[in-house]
Amino acid sequence: MSDQADLIVIGAGIVGLSTAMSASAAFPDLRIVVLEKESRVAAHQTGHNSGVIHSGIYYRPGSLKAKFCVAGAAAMVDFCRRHDLPYEVCGKVIVATSDEQMPQLQQLHQRAGVNGVPNARLISKEELREIEPHASGVAALHVPTTGIADYAAVARKYAEILVSRGGEVRTGAEVTGIREENSGLVVETSAGEFRTANLINCAGLYSDRIAAMTGARQPVQVVAFRGEYYEIIPERRSLVRALIYPVPDSRFPFLGVHFTRRVTGGVEAGPNAVLAFRREGYRKTDFSLRDCLESLRFSGFWNMSRRYWRKGLDEMWRSAFKSAFVGGLQQLVPEIQSRDLEPAGSGVRAQALSPDGSLVDDFSFVPHGRALHVLNVPSPAATASLMIGKRIVEMAAEQFGWKSVQTHSQVQT
Repeated sequence: MSDQADLIVIGAGIVGLSTAMSASAAFPDLRIVVLEKESRVAAHQTGHNSGVIHSGIYYRPGSLKAKFCVAGAAAMVDFCRRHDLPYEVCGKVIVATSDEQMPQLQQLHQRAGVNGVPNARLISKEELREIEPHASGVAALHVPTTGIADYAAVARKYAEILVSRGGEVRTGAEVTGIREENSGLVVETSAGEFRTANLINCAGLYSDRIAAMTGARQPVQVVAFRGEYYEIIPERRSLVRALIYPVPDSRFPFLGVHFTRRVTGGVEAGPNAVLAFRREGYRKTDFSLRDCLESLRFSGFWNMSRRYWRKGLDEMWRSAFKSAFVGGLQQLVPEIQSRDLEPAGSGVRAQALSPDGSLVDDFSFVPHGRALHVLNVPSPAATASLMIGKRIVEMAAEQFGWKSVQTHSQVQT
C-alpha cells in the first residue's frame, strides 16, 4: 500500500467510492487512495438509508437532484443487474389522504413530466386499492419506476471495482489535519500521513470540517438529522406490497413517514426527522458537546429554529411517543396498529444549512485550490451516485488540469 497518491478521496460512502471508481475509469494512470475513518466502507449514511431507488419526481426542475436522479435511477438498476446485486423495480404510490392535498399531488404529477420520470400517472382510490389493497386515500400518484436496492452492497462493489483497477481503500484512517506543501497536500490521519497532488472531500457528515482544514470558505454548515424507523412484524408484512408514501410538505427536503419494502423482504415504516445532538447520533441518547456547541454558535441554526420550530416539535413528539408515530402511518394504512411495529434501526442525514436558516435544497460542490469539496449530497445521492461521481470527476478534471476526461456515456462501470 502507498502513502503517495495523485488523488485522495476522503470518505468511503457511496458518493466517495463512486467518485474514486469514476476517476479510475476516466484516468487509469492516476494513483487513487480513498481514506475512511471507520473499519469498513458504507458505515454511515450509505449503510443506514431506506434502500429506495428514487425516480426523481420530487426535485425542482432543472436542479442537479432532478437531472442526476432520473438518469441515476436507470443507471443504478443497470449496475445492479450487471453485477448481480439485489434490486427490484417495484414501484410506489404517493397517496393524497384528503382533497386538500390534491393540488400538490397534481403538481407532483406535472413535475414528473418536466423531470422526465417515465409512466407516472394519477390514479383513483379504486386503482390505489388494486395496487396497495390496504392503503387509504382519495387518490394517488403511481410511480412504477421506483425501486429498491442494497446500497451497502453497491458501495462494496464500487470499492471492489476501484481496487481491481489499482486503487486503494484505506480504512481506519481518520483525517485529523491537512496542510499544503510545494508538491501538493499532506493529509494527516490516524493511520499516518498521506501525500497527494489533489483531494476530493466526500466526508458526508464531516465534509464542512474537512473543508475548513484546507482553508476553504464555507457557505454552509452541516447539521445532522436522525431518522428513526420501525419494522412491521413478519405476520403483518402483507399490509404493504411495495412502497407507500404521503404527499410531502414542499417546505422541507424530508418526505414524511412512509412504508418501504426492503430487498431483504422486510417492511420498514418511517423515518421521522429529528435534530441529532451528535453528528453520528443514531440513538436518542447520543450527545457530543462539540457538535452541539458548533450548531449553537452558527447563526443558521437559530434562524432555522425560528422558521421551523413548529415542525421540529411535531417531529420530536413523534419520536418520543410511538402512538404519534403510528398515527401518522395510519393516515396511509388505517389497519396498522402499534403492536404491528417493532423498533428498527435509524439513520443520520448530513444536511447543509445556510446562514439564513434555509436547508440547502440541491447538491453543493465547492472548489478550493488543490481540493474539491462535496458539501451537500443528501437523498437522492445513493440513487444518483453513479451520475454524481462522474460529474465530480468532470469538475475535478477541469479544476486540476487533468487531460482527456471521458463523457458519462464513455465511462463504463
